[in-house]
Amino acid sequence: MRRLESLMGVHIELRNGTILVEGAEAETVDLANAIINRLYRLVLNKEHVDPSVVSYAVSLAKRGELDRIDSLYTEVVATTFRGRPIRCKTLGQLEYIEKIRNHVLTFAIGPAGTGKTYLAVAMAVSALKAKQVERIILTRPAVEAGEKLGFLPGDLSQKVDPYLRPLYDAMYDMLGGDTTQRLQERGVIEVAPLAYMRGRTLSDAFIILDEAQNTTREQMKMFLTRLGFRSKIIVTGDPSQKDLAIGKMSGLDEAVRILGDVPEIAIQRLTSHDVVRHELVQKIVEAYDAYAAHREENNGRKSGFAAEPAEKAEP
Repeated sequence: MRRLESLMGVHIELRNGTILVEGAEAETVDLANAIINRLYRLVLNKEHVDPSVVSYAVSLAKRGELDRIDSLYTEVVATTFRGRPIRCKTLGQLEYIEKIRNHVLTFAIGPAGTGKTYLAVAMAVSALKAKQVERIILTRPAVEAGEKLGFLPGDLSQKVDPYLRPLYDAMYDMLGGDTTQRLQERGVIEVAPLAYMRGRTLSDAFIILDEAQNTTREQMKMFLTRLGFRSKIIVTGDPSQKDLAIGKMSGLDEAVRILGDVPEIAIQRLTSHDVVRHELVQKIVEAYDAYAAHREENNGRKSGFAAEPAEKAEP
């Protein structure tokens, strides 16, 4: 109730089993009542309603889409190894899952915290359990090491683990550490840097390329052409977090432009509305988006705002 008060600018009291909503504008009070009734129905269905759910319900209500919140609870995407059901938390995520199901190749583009990788791994595990594929392949470019990992200590696994850790974390959540390791030993699950995909044909597999904004155009073409029969590919990335050298074309940006009209390929764009981490993450994403838009607008003007001063060199 406190979260709803803050977001809607109303006063809410619980009095003798009745929720009373007061506010300066009747329209706002009616909207707050509608949100409460909708969330109460979720509680009656034994769904978990936390402050993040309240925030998203308010966001939907203000966009006139409150009725669609029920669709987020109609289906379980997967179940963790501890038995916790995994559901979509936003409409954008729900569209993402549908596109994965209906397309051979899906690009998921969006900021941190929108569930791009986690939901992709959930879908991969579901496909493996349903015997729709024979193996799961998880990969990402090790940009920080330039794909040349020889100077790091240890064997191949130890060298690339720091770059693949987010994929391991998601897989451990779905299957547990012991099961994941057993499946890796049998070759059912493979986690490897992007450089090790070259020259292969990946059939009967669910393949996820993570952090694709850090691929070069050559790497992206190489990866996409690994697709074999009865396989599915998901490519995830955040164009705002590139680690490529300045002036280097991102393979993700180029692929989305080139392949956007191919019917078998889907592109899902997630936004700050789909961030499901701490609510501060959403505000951070929105602030950076606004700043980027402001800079782009200024750079495109011949007059108006003064250009930003050049950064001083470090002493």
